[in-house]
Amino acid sequence: PSYPTPLIERLPALEIIAINGVGYDGIDLDAAKARGVRVTNTPDVLTDDVADLAIGLWLAVERRIAANDATVRDGGWNVPLARRASGRKIGIFGLGRIGQAIARRAESFGGDVLYTARSEKPVAWRFVPDIAALADVCDVLILAAPGGADTREIVDAAALKKLGPDGVLINVARGSLVDQPALVAALVSGDIAGAGIDVFADEPEVPDLLKTMSQVVLSPHQGSATVETRGAMAALVLANLDAHLAGKPLPSAVL
Repeated sequence: PSYPTPLIERLPALEIIAINGVGYDGIDLDAAKARGVRVTNTPDVLTDDVADLAIGLWLAVERRIAANDATVRDGGWNVPLARRASGRKIGIFGLGRIGQAIARRAESFGGDVLYTARSEKPVAWRFVPDIAALADVCDVLILAAPGGADTREIVDAAALKKLGPDGVLINVARGSLVDQPALVAALVSGDIAGAGIDVFADEPEVPDLLKTMSQVVLSPHQGSATVETRGAMAALVLANLDAHLAGKPLPSAVL
C-alpha cells in the first residue's frame, strides 16, 4: 500500500496506519510523524514463509521445475539438463530477519553464504561491502532488503553483468530494487542464467517477455501467502488497532 503525503493530508482524522505486511516504504513517515499518525506493520510472523519461497524459487529455477512441468503437461518428455543447487555460493542482499532466515536455509545446501547489508553483522556468514562485489562473487543473488530511495534499482545492468552467465537472481523483497528493463535485457542476452521473481516494479503488470522465458519462474507477490501466516498477520493488525484505541503500547510500532 502507498500512503504519500497528499493522501495523509486528505485524511484529517487519521490516527493510525496499520500495515498488513512488513514493508513500509510506501508510507511517508515524515508526514505521518508530523501529523502524529502512528504506523505499525507485521514483522516476524511472515519471515519463515518469505524465506521458504526464496529457496523454493531458487530451486525451481536451477532444477527447471516449472519449465519441466510445462513440458510434461504439453506431452513432451525430453528436456535440457538443469544445474545443481548444492554447493553454490549464495549471496544475500539484506540481512534482516528474512535475510537471516534465508541464510540459515541456504547453509544446508553445502555452499558458501555471503551477504551485503548496511553494516557487518555478528554472524558466521561472510560480509561483502556492496552489492556489485556480492554479485561478482556469488552464483545466486537473493534480494531481501527493504524498498525505498536507498535501494531503488540497486540491481542494475552492471550488477547483473557481474552476476554472470551462470548466475541466478531471486527477488522476494521489492520490485523497486531491480532495474526491470535491465533484468529483461540480461535474461534475453544471456548475461545471467535465470531468475525467480515474486515482486515486480509496477504490480500487477509483468513484462510480456518475462512470461515467455523458460529460465524464469514468476510468482504474483506471494511471499507471505499461506493460510497460517496471513491469519497471524491479520491478528497482529487487529492487535495494533485494539492497542491504539485502548491507549496501550502498540505490539509492532514503526512510528
